[in-house]
Amino acid sequence: MNSATNTQSRLTSLDDYRRLCETFRLECPEYFNFGFDVVDEWARKRPDHPAMRWVSADGQDRTISFASMASRSNQVANALLELGVRHGDQALVELPNVVEWWETMIGLTKASIIAIPGTTLLTEKDIEYRVKAADIDAVVTDTAGAKKVDNIFAELPDLQFKINVDKEPRRGWHGYEELVSDASQEPQLERTRSDQPALIYFTSGTTGPPKMVMHTHASYGIGHQLTARFWLGLEPDELHWNLSDTGWAKTAYSGLFGPWIAGSTIFVRHRPGKFDPRDVLTCLTEYPINSFCAPPTIYRMLVQEDLSKFRPQALRRCMAAGEPLNVSVLNAWREATGLTIREAYGQTETVILCSSIPDLEVKPGSMGLPPPGMQVAVVDENGNRQPPGEPGAIAVRAKPDPPIGLFRGYWKDPDATAKSYRHGWYLTGDCACTDEDGYFWFVARADDIITSAAYRIGPFEVENALMEHPAVVEVAVVGKPDPERTEIVKAFIVLADGYEPTDELVRELQEHTKNATAPYKYPREIEFMDQLPKTHSEKIRRVELRRRS
Repeated sequence: MNSATNTQSRLTSLDDYRRLCETFRLECPEYFNFGFDVVDEWARKRPDHPAMRWVSADGQDRTISFASMASRSNQVANALLELGVRHGDQALVELPNVVEWWETMIGLTKASIIAIPGTTLLTEKDIEYRVKAADIDAVVTDTAGAKKVDNIFAELPDLQFKINVDKEPRRGWHGYEELVSDASQEPQLERTRSDQPALIYFTSGTTGPPKMVMHTHASYGIGHQLTARFWLGLEPDELHWNLSDTGWAKTAYSGLFGPWIAGSTIFVRHRPGKFDPRDVLTCLTEYPINSFCAPPTIYRMLVQEDLSKFRPQALRRCMAAGEPLNVSVLNAWREATGLTIREAYGQTETVILCSSIPDLEVKPGSMGLPPPGMQVAVVDENGNRQPPGEPGAIAVRAKPDPPIGLFRGYWKDPDATAKSYRHGWYLTGDCACTDEDGYFWFVARADDIITSAAYRIGPFEVENALMEHPAVVEVAVVGKPDPERTEIVKAFIVLADGYEPTDELVRELQEHTKNATAPYKYPREIEFMDQLPKTHSEKIRRVELRRRS
């Protein structure tokens, strides 16, 4: 079997969707390797078709065909094995948006070496923790990453192989290009079992040390067929831009597995330095980008720009994932572009679990519908499905057979793995409710629910209400301990230009919230901030805000 697939059989109604849910199943063969069975398959079918268009801020513009990606990844695989890295070893890949990241990820897959993506924002302490926790044998990085590794190398006695993708020689490091260009372009023919470990992602660690999420060749390589078909909906001849750090699972979803399963071309913008929303708008104007995917944080920044003259060249679909998208941001983007942002919900531990499925109705503020082939439900503490409107835990049916697309477990942490399963369900740790049509509506992380005077309040609803006010650029809501009410609602707000943090504005925002949602949900305290604390993956660190309360 190969997983290179045309994703374009469309659903036109909820009845179509429900019928498909009854019959759709992903196939999982005994042997599967994304590099051989997808990338190389597209190289065989359409060798000259571009797999990637890579554009740098200094004017470089490269097009890499599927045939080139297939042969270069073969060379990476062969070079690593010839160097002494073995099947089943672990390799940290810490690179920015350079072509070598994709070559390396596919090369590691072909060599059956476990890839561990890491953001370039990792500190020396982060790297040391990962190398020791995951028994990492090799690292592929650039000069900036190499300097961090060298500073702590004395603490890493088991790190054997260091590879630098930058051209200047570095003592103790192998040059990437020298290794790869001298290696054979012929594929490594050893078969890969689909249940072999392929990837480890470290969670972002918002509430404790990062855990190691283990995925097999099947769980992402095959499981992301659901992402490709029921969220991205890409055509083979489309150019798709996923805006995300290479260290995060969002790039796996929307910048690697999903698009290449569909045979689409990935657009990559390499622009080191501080993020500039104007550069994003310029790229969407100057390049024929058909499909754009970004975290809600990015869309919040984009809609703060002057969009009155924004005319994207070829854009016809927009997507968001990573955290809930505020309705006010969705509306502002749609007003400016005529395009509705389609959300998706998933985790590092999974593929998509809910999405605004192409051609079906988008309900603004909703997480969408579970993809066919994945049983997702809102359940109570006993594992019973909740009726529409009743909040509960978002759960994935894991027994008797776990679905393709669900992680293998938290590596080296069987207790954490066991705690995430209950009553035959995998519990995501998030809360939601459903409506009568089966659409999911996010409430909060389970540990973010606010209990106030016997009311249970989901912070996202309060945040949505506050985001509708023109003074608010960004907001996070948490529960603050209170002796009378157990907790009160407290909001941390970043203001738009032209607004001052006054007592009068506090009262105005409180009244606005009372009018926009149930009065008991309004924030009894508001604190203004220049910026909200975030993880490397741009998720708000609510645990830090709770400590600050």
